[in-house]
Amino acid sequence: MSETLNIKHKPLFSEILTLIKYRLSFSVVLSSVASYLLAFEIFSLSTFIILIIGGFLVVGSSNGFNQIIERERDSLMSRTLNRPLPSGNMSIYQAIIICSILGLIGLVMLYAINFRTAFFGFVSMIIYLAVYTPLKPITPLSVFFGAIPGAIPFMLGWVAVTNKFSIETGILFMIQFFWQFPHFWAIGWVSHDDYKRAGFKMLPTGKRDNSTAFQIVFYTIWMILVSILPYFSFTGTFTISLPSLILILVAGIFMLTQAIRLMQYKDNQNAIRLMYTSIFYLSFIQIIFVLDKLLS
Repeated sequence: MSETLNIKHKPLFSEILTLIKYRLSFSVVLSSVASYLLAFEIFSLSTFIILIIGGFLVVGSSNGFNQIIERERDSLMSRTLNRPLPSGNMSIYQAIIICSILGLIGLVMLYAINFRTAFFGFVSMIIYLAVYTPLKPITPLSVFFGAIPGAIPFMLGWVAVTNKFSIETGILFMIQFFWQFPHFWAIGWVSHDDYKRAGFKMLPTGKRDNSTAFQIVFYTIWMILVSILPYFSFTGTFTISLPSLILILVAGIFMLTQAIRLMQYKDNQNAIRLMYTSIFYLSFIQIIFVLDKLLS
């Protein structure tokens, strides 16, 4: 409690950035940027900028509403204790107003691109806040539902260009969908004690055991298989060359090796390595996809 009382009040703008998890929100939007660059034939700077800003505001609003819902549980975890609401640096009323305004502006901006872009942005918010967030203290299946809004940004850029859901958007969605299981279970492994203290059930078995580690390996394999599908002509206009296939396979094997090491040793050190490896993997393959398209 003393840790909370000694917190210095920060400027409101700084608290808003913390509320919307601006770094995470920006990193999520980069997936939309990548898929836009994969899909465009004639580059539209206005659409590109609107997608970035609108997507950032929608994701940030979702993150903020998540903190509003989980404010009491956040006060129980050391890593979230100093967030604006548990620390008392922002009122619930302020947070609701801020998140509502940001979310509305973001959706209107996405609608300015086309209806489907705004629709999928809205769906991601609803699933994240009305399904994933309430399920976190109830069942580990929350991660499955959370992976749905988490995967939508990687297809959103393609939808912004084409105004339709297609095999290409489906593949982009599936890549990021499967990626989230090893990534978030690695985070859940490292933060297991903190999550347990707050009553969150994030690991598939509820324990840092062999079964959880095996499922991390299992979903990593599926992630790799889906990531290389564009080479085999099953994915419409979304295709990659042989050199890109090799690079993605090498990156995938690197991540799989780390997942296997976690299953072997079942320790936090290897979970942290897997967490950072997964971040590298997603960023790397998105860059490879884009470069393959632009250089072909």
